[in-house]
This record gives sequence, C-alpha cells and structure tokens, in this order.
Amino acid sequence: MKYLKIENSKGHFRLNGSEDTWIELDQINKDNLLELLKIAGNTNEFEMDEYQDALLQNPAHNIIYKNIYVKFNDFINNKTRFKDSVESTYKNALEKYKKEDQ
Repeated sequence: MKYLKIENSKGHFRLNGSEDTWIELDQINKDNLLELLKIAGNTNEFEMDEYQDALLQNPAHNIIYKNIYVKFNDFINNKTRFKDSVESTYKNALEKYKKEDQ
C-alpha cells in the first residue's frame, strides 16, 4: 500500500485507517512520522513514490518529501539489520537482568 505520493506538484501522505484520505505533506507532524515509521517497520508492503525534484514544484513539499523519502528508503532497505541490532541489544540486557534475579 502506498503511504507517500507525489500528485499535482505536491507531496502527500496517509496513515492507516485513512485509505482514501491524503494529507498534504506540509501538514505532517512528529506523531504522523512515528506512525508511518511503525507502519514501515511492521509491513513489507510500505510503498512511496520515488523522489523526483522536477515533480515537486512546492519548495516546502520538495524539501520535506526528499528528506522523508531518503530516510524511509534507508530504513526499509536496512530493516532486517536494524531489527537484528535492536534484538541483540535487548537480548544482552535481558540476559544480564535474568542472571541478577537468580
């Protein structure tokens, strides 16, 4: 499912539960970004239009879309590595505290 798109020279995003509702990218806030990050982390079906400078005529949308696209693309491409790293970090901590409780 597509969550970021470029249409009419502007960037748009949508969240779960708002399949038909697209919001202009200049309205995004940190909670929206966190929700999109959770969606991207929990599904293999997170899609977004590729960033193309020429398609985004609105300067604010261009900057926002470019930054989000680059970061999310990196996250999606390295999702397995990120999850392994997090699991490894917490695994060591859990083992440490289990030993202390015994």
